[in-house]
Amino acid sequence: VQLQASGGGSVQPGDSLRLACAASGGFFPSNVVGWFRQAPGKEREFVAAVRSSADGPLYGDSVKGRFTISRDNAKKMLYLQMNNLEPADTAVYYCVTGGSRLTSASTAYRYWGQGTLVTVSS
Repeated sequence: VQLQASGGGSVQPGDSLRLACAASGGFFPSNVVGWFRQAPGKEREFVAAVRSSADGPLYGDSVKGRFTISRDNAKKMLYLQMNNLEPADTAVYYCVTGGSRLTSASTAYRYWGQGTLVTVSS
């Protein structure tokens, strides 16, 4: 499975940004897909994950109410709508997949994209 993230950029606090991730190869609609991020000098952090609309998404505490994860299985796409961005959201964002367990544990995700940089600064 190959994952290609895009949509990162430099924005101001309070702005919105939408990340996209294109999947190819052996991508299965039943697998969980998600996003992690890593800020400079900090540990990797879980952002969001989703398996299906029936399960409901899982969000990290720091992004609840501001970020929305969605997927389009027909297009093999994953999205992360980020609203009301804060400087603390500055990080490289990685899309992930692999496995069927909806979890915030990074070890549960076998495939990782290359990352896209989001910078929030005034």
